[in-house]
Amino acid sequence: MSALPATAIIGVIGAGAMGAGIAQVAVQAGHRVCLHDNRDGAAAAGIEGIRQRLERRVAKGKLTRQDADAMVANLVPAEELEGLADCQLVIEAIVENLEVKQEVFRRLETLCRPDTLLASNTSSLSITAIAAGLEGPERLAGLHFFNPAPVMALVEVISGLATAPEVADTLHATAAAWGKIPVHARSTPGFIVNRVARPFYAEGLRLLEEGVAAPATLDALLRDAGGFRMGPFELTDLIGHDVNYAVTRSVFDAYYGDRRFTPSLAQQALVDAGRLGRKSGRGFYDYRDQARDGAERPTPAYADAVAAELPALIVEGDPGLLAPLVARAERADLEVIRQTTELQRTAASPRLRLGELTLALSDGRCAAERAADEGLEALVLFDLAHDYATATALALTASPGVDSRGRDQATALFQHLDLDVAWLTDTPGLVVLRSVAMLANEAADAVLQGVCSAADGDLAMQAGVNYPRGPLAWADDLGLPFVHRILTHLQQSYGESRYRPSFLLRRKALAKEVFHG
Repeated sequence: MSALPATAIIGVIGAGAMGAGIAQVAVQAGHRVCLHDNRDGAAAAGIEGIRQRLERRVAKGKLTRQDADAMVANLVPAEELEGLADCQLVIEAIVENLEVKQEVFRRLETLCRPDTLLASNTSSLSITAIAAGLEGPERLAGLHFFNPAPVMALVEVISGLATAPEVADTLHATAAAWGKIPVHARSTPGFIVNRVARPFYAEGLRLLEEGVAAPATLDALLRDAGGFRMGPFELTDLIGHDVNYAVTRSVFDAYYGDRRFTPSLAQQALVDAGRLGRKSGRGFYDYRDQARDGAERPTPAYADAVAAELPALIVEGDPGLLAPLVARAERADLEVIRQTTELQRTAASPRLRLGELTLALSDGRCAAERAADEGLEALVLFDLAHDYATATALALTASPGVDSRGRDQATALFQHLDLDVAWLTDTPGLVVLRSVAMLANEAADAVLQGVCSAADGDLAMQAGVNYPRGPLAWADDLGLPFVHRILTHLQQSYGESRYRPSFLLRRKALAKEVFHG
């Protein structure tokens, strides 16, 4: 399906930050844009804001004066909704109120041509419900931009129950022509990003509530080991806890109290206290003035440098996922001995030995349980890294049989590899591993339920929230049987349906299939 031509007039309703941002995207793509807002002077103010942003681009040499002037000339304030009658696409970006949106689209249906496409930028309301009162619900779809619209690449194209496929395809092609990365999604609570991202916040908040580590340490591990641009605590501080908590509550309620989306009491406490993050000056971190208010930004609780003599590092079995870590040890001039017996070759995961210590990648069990299950006295578990070759930090935990000397040896080993070490309270799945497994699990359920394809689900999480990898591609590389085992162990540890493996992930793991390939 072809994109709308550049000669098509685009209407935008709502001249706030999001509406004006969408108008800027459309005008930069060469369209004439009619901007409407029912507040006196709001449309003109929105256009002035766009003009100022274009001026900054001119000053930086990113836009010519001639192009900027042409864009501003193509921005037209529409004082009345009737001013949008000639538009070929009208995008609504107003208050998140179902009745208000329904009334706006009913009026548009009588004002605009029969072939005008109608789109809502809603982030939380059902497209099916918005379209329900229209004579032609097939021409309405969701076109969900992310804030700020001129900067963020992702656009979710949402099909309601009645949306015509050709409408969704035209909007998808148009968003691509505007320089965006569009993905298709079915209208379900949270669409793709706001649904699949929930475990990233939820698991961090649970680890905090269980006293595993402080926000600064958890954030640092997800950045420095996991490769995420921001950890969950600094990210929710940036988003605003009132907003993030409201989205979680909305998804939780929409899915009839599904435990996977249970809101956090720790986050609710921040909202109740008015500590909404950066915009209020305090959240998980204190953003107030250091000199005046004594505010300090805490640092990660990484282990102090340890000097310990290291015995040979013995690698039992095929290193598999740990190959980059083993190679890193060899480059660091550690004595590395590879041992492979038939039993080790068929083992579920490789082990490392350092003197009396056994070291292994977590598999979703806590160290105490795994040591008991496998008959090990001194077991140190370490966390997943996005790339063991480039990670700068790693989380560790230990079984009760690991004494202070053993902890020092394990610390010295990873520090010798230029990794900061964070010792955590013994918890199943540690930090990065459980977060990635839960993100993949939620993405798998979204695919299973027809919300999106595996490709669009991964693309949405990378383009929309800057994840280092798509969760399903990451799960493919970890091995779906391994991810399924992690989730099963988490569910056994907590006894909660929150961690139940997606049936699609389980089926693919048993069939030795992958999501991509």
